[in-house]
Amino acid sequence: MSPPETGRMAEADVLTVTAKGPVTHLMLNRPEKRNALNDDLVAALDGFFSAVPEGTRAIVISGAGGHFSSGLDLSQHVRRGPLEVMAHSRNWHRVMARVATSSIPVVAAMAGAVMGGGLEFGAACHVRVAEQSVRFQMPEGLRGIFVGGGGSVRISRLIGPDRLTEMMLTGRTYSGIEGERLGLAHHVVPEGQALDKAFELAERIARNSPTINGFVIQAIAQIATMPPEAGLYAESLTAALSQTGPDAEEGLRAFLEKRAPVFR
Repeated sequence: MSPPETGRMAEADVLTVTAKGPVTHLMLNRPEKRNALNDDLVAALDGFFSAVPEGTRAIVISGAGGHFSSGLDLSQHVRRGPLEVMAHSRNWHRVMARVATSSIPVVAAMAGAVMGGGLEFGAACHVRVAEQSVRFQMPEGLRGIFVGGGGSVRISRLIGPDRLTEMMLTGRTYSGIEGERLGLAHHVVPEGQALDKAFELAERIARNSPTINGFVIQAIAQIATMPPEAGLYAESLTAALSQTGPDAEEGLRAFLEKRAPVFR
């Protein structure tokens, strides 16, 4: 079960931010729209990730009302011109990059609809938990539009460009079980259990060294884009940095003393 709430840090119309010990819970709060991502919600996410509250060791993201996110709020895009659409897309890229490159791990608790921009958002998170009944879909092709929130890069890295192409051409829907097998989720749980599982994982992650969590997120993402020899050199540099500080000393001492490490 998720821990009791220990402090509400902020609450806005579209995004609720709650402190639960070292874990901060973000809840997308547009249930009447199945948490479609409008400009206000994207701006609220931008504001949070640009100044994550001190003491946060892991972040859990979920959606209110039984859905993670049904995607981009298309009601805001009916009459935008090409340059406006491009500027909007680039802003999404900037905000999603804040999530993907956050040194504080982000765990997505996905239920109900995880579609279009909602799946693009989920793909930017570091750990993804999906309920069996989740509906993963990229329906943009059926609506006469192309993805604009980073999905052509991030989702294709998860499942391959060939499968993403088929999803967009046909509007195919995958369940949580199928999505976990493909790589859209890391964990799959029965209906109603995604948030509890996300908190379980976030609390485990929060006990890690914050420095190592940051290295894992930042270094692996960069190494994945490098030629092999450059990647191996970057790995050695990261290993050297990680193994010469107080966290490494505490981790090794705890191992020798047969106890759990306590990282500051």
